[in-house]
Amino acid sequence: MEYNTLRTNLIIPEYGRHIQEMVNHCKTIEDEKERNEFAQIIIEVMGELNPHLRDIPDFQHKLWDQLFIMAQFDIDVHSPYPIPTKRDTINSKPNPIPYPKSISKYRYYGHNIRKMIDVAVTWEEGEKREGLYFAIANHMKKCYLLWNKDTVDDLVIFNHLYELSDSQIDLRNATDALVSPERMVPAQYSNTTTNQNRSQNQNQGQNRQQNNQNRNQNQQQNRPYSQNRSTNQNNNNTNRNQNPRNNNG
Repeated sequence: MEYNTLRTNLIIPEYGRHIQEMVNHCKTIEDEKERNEFAQIIIEVMGELNPHLRDIPDFQHKLWDQLFIMAQFDIDVHSPYPIPTKRDTINSKPNPIPYPKSISKYRYYGHNIRKMIDVAVTWEEGEKREGLYFAIANHMKKCYLLWNKDTVDDLVIFNHLYELSDSQIDLRNATDALVSPERMVPAQYSNTTTNQNRSQNQNQGQNRQQNNQNRNQNQQQNRPYSQNRSTNQNNNNTNRNQNPRNNNG
């Protein structure tokens, strides 16, 4: 009895042990014609194992390449396709993908802040550059509040800007304050949102009143039924008391 641990490893395990043994036997056939015919039989058997791949273009080409791979490129048969000879190209590793360079510490500011800082540093000194510095700081404050959902001091934003600009933009001693969180949203959008919320609240109040009215109407409609039911019970009790024969059975 032969265990699998004592057998050689399969080069392409999907085809199983029998196909691998057929390829190994094909390599030992000395007659060229018989060897080529046996190789053609192996290709047909390999195709029968994957019938759903017959309609794929170059499927036969793939089977012949896999035959040479299982034979470890040491088989002398005539292939209708170019014979692969470079073992390194088949077992080669993929090219390494470089890791993207991004802001690792302050991810919530995004890539645009880095680009804006690089552009602002190249500007000449003047009011425009100072205005751009404060515009960048205001945008950083907005991003900080969106991600952290908390209040932030202006000095924290100035320190982050100083660090991201490699000590080239220093607003830590600036007297001007950044835009407050309430003013970051334009007035027209804030008024629109307020009006929408107000109309939604009014609609909800109207719906509640309508529901209460419907509930009261349903209760009033159900009352006559309960009254009639109690009246019928009283009449039945009166009839029983008047007819003693029914009570005695």
